[in-house]
Amino acid sequence: MADVMLDPKVPAARSAVLDDAHIGDIKGALGTIRLDDDAPRQGLSVRLKTLLAIIGPGLIVMVGDNDAGAFSTYGQAGQNYGTQLLWTLLMLVPVLYVNQEMVLRLGAVTGVGHARLILERFGRFWGAFSVIDLFLLNALTLVTEFIGVTLAAGYLGLPKVASVVLAAAIIIASAFTGSFRRFERVAVTLCVGSLLLVPIYFMVHPKTSQMAHDFVVPSMPGGSGQLAAVMLVIVSIVGTTVAPWQLFFQQSYVIDKRITPRFMKYEKIDLWIGIAVVIIGAAAMMGLTAAAFAGTDGFGQFSDAAAVARGIEDKAGRLAGVLFAIALLDASIIGAFAVSLSTAYAIGDVFGIKHSLHRGVKGAKGFYGIYAGLVVVAAAITLLSTEYTQGLMTQFVQVLAGVLLPSATVFLLLLCNDKAVLGPWVNGPKTNAFTSAVVGVLVMLSLILTAAVVWPDISSEAILWIMAGCGVAGVLVAGYFFTFGRSGTKEDPVDRTGRENWRMPPLETLEKPVMSTARKVGMGALRAYLLIAMIMVIIKVVQTALGH
Repeated sequence: MADVMLDPKVPAARSAVLDDAHIGDIKGALGTIRLDDDAPRQGLSVRLKTLLAIIGPGLIVMVGDNDAGAFSTYGQAGQNYGTQLLWTLLMLVPVLYVNQEMVLRLGAVTGVGHARLILERFGRFWGAFSVIDLFLLNALTLVTEFIGVTLAAGYLGLPKVASVVLAAAIIIASAFTGSFRRFERVAVTLCVGSLLLVPIYFMVHPKTSQMAHDFVVPSMPGGSGQLAAVMLVIVSIVGTTVAPWQLFFQQSYVIDKRITPRFMKYEKIDLWIGIAVVIIGAAAMMGLTAAAFAGTDGFGQFSDAAAVARGIEDKAGRLAGVLFAIALLDASIIGAFAVSLSTAYAIGDVFGIKHSLHRGVKGAKGFYGIYAGLVVVAAAITLLSTEYTQGLMTQFVQVLAGVLLPSATVFLLLLCNDKAVLGPWVNGPKTNAFTSAVVGVLVMLSLILTAAVVWPDISSEAILWIMAGCGVAGVLVAGYFFTFGRSGTKEDPVDRTGRENWRMPPLETLEKPVMSTARKVGMGALRAYLLIAMIMVIIKVVQTALGH
């Protein structure tokens, strides 16, 4: 198939873009870039203005990840294990960047959302698994955001029902303006609000030297009897820091913001800014929670984020507790923004519904209806649930995200190696090697989690055997592909010249990819295992609930 060179000024009908509202001027919260502005970006002032106009997708997707579930997960890690799990955040930095950089490329180059690409390139049988996972997980995650609202409101002494209704109204109204720029300004303001965790950190003043040590030196708290519980928290940290909804959200948001490949380097800077903010916030939460409960009866007795706020108040005063509750409220709302939009974008992609924040409600009724419907249903479920079921659901969502992440990453990796989709933007060997290793580690963590659910008293030796077995399997798989998977590399090199102007042709013009038997078997085995792992997690949650 011949490569198609798309000028950014071509009509939407001739490109792969599904909604013509996704072509036009970039109207960001902090600046504008006109569609016909193709001048080279020279000089510090011009580059800074361009960056300010582009900033948004990477920042919002990362800060949205430090949501209500993250407050619970990081709070649990800090209260129960001190700062001994800080090293997990450092290890997740390259994972965050590589995953989100790949979806950034997919969005800017293709102009088509993640869900639609999966369905078109792998068929409905394979794509349905990924899309159904997203819908299920997003619906549950949205409930946890409203749980965060109730916890923050309860600590601040605000009425529960009124707080949830008001939060839902704000979340809906911010998107219903019919202006992408107005929505992004609200979202970026909330991102700035997430920095409230920094002054709280200094008010609680945990030991910086200890945090620096634990950030770079891995350790496993507790003995063999606690290893299963610790692994559950680690998988939760992975699930809340690198969540599947992020992949779908950023790709669609990049498209809706009208970002094209020639602004790729600016969007990568935006992504790095977001990663820095999310890691600083996560580390601050672990550190201040660890310091607040160290040497108290509450150490090792995590219950929920509201209890963390009370512990911070006991340690550093009422103001610190109030700021923490406000930060939790802020995080819950921005998380709800991102998760709701992720789902509405995906459904719009799959079913061909107009789906853009540039459109008013009348111009995209289905898109806004899905967005508002999700918010309303999640708010209602939250108001009808008990405190215990809310805590259980929050933990369940984070663990489930960790279990489902490997499959989402596999589809992402396959799409980023599809030359018909990305052309000169396909992955290089280093990115493929790193991402494959990440998938292996995620599968290993998922295996350990499943084993811990089936055998609650699993020993540290058994977990080490699982890790060793996964390591051996990984080496064998890597050896196979190194030996037999390089045959076409030198014969068919990727020509990356002129890639700043390369866009994916319309989907209907692309040849369908050929699925090899080995790939079908591998993907089928992964999905079968993940289905079993999901069932095991559900069993664990039910057992916990019945035991309660």
